[in-house]
Amino acid sequence: MSQSNVDIVQRGFEHFMATGEPHWEAFHEEIEVHDHDTMDQGEYRGHTGVGRWLQDWAAAWSEFAMEPEEFLDVGEHVVMFFCMKATGVSSGVRLERKDAMVFALRDGKVVRVDYYNNRADSQGALANDSAQR
Repeated sequence: MSQSNVDIVQRGFEHFMATGEPHWEAFHEEIEVHDHDTMDQGEYRGHTGVGRWLQDWAAAWSEFAMEPEEFLDVGEHVVMFFCMKATGVSSGVRLERKDAMVFALRDGKVVRVDYYNNRADSQGALANDSAQR
């Protein structure tokens, strides 16, 4: 992997935060999204699935902000660590936590996204992925 993959993820995140829309050119048409933050949510496939995942995710929050802290080049993946601040739509509870997203890229396109509500789980998943190879 290269710095160019980190740049793809970073630009995509900046685009999303500025516009509220995914940077579709960065996503492979058969992308998979796995959200490990919500039980029984399953996976989302393709551009339609990405849109549905973002709608499902945003429906939980009356407001949210994501502040990137670090983008890491990790073998075949880019890991983004960020601080998420949000208010629950039903509960009104405010939270601040350190989340992570793991992006797998192929040929300059994101082919898979894994969302974790803590950094340790993302690192464990990367370690398991490496051990299986």
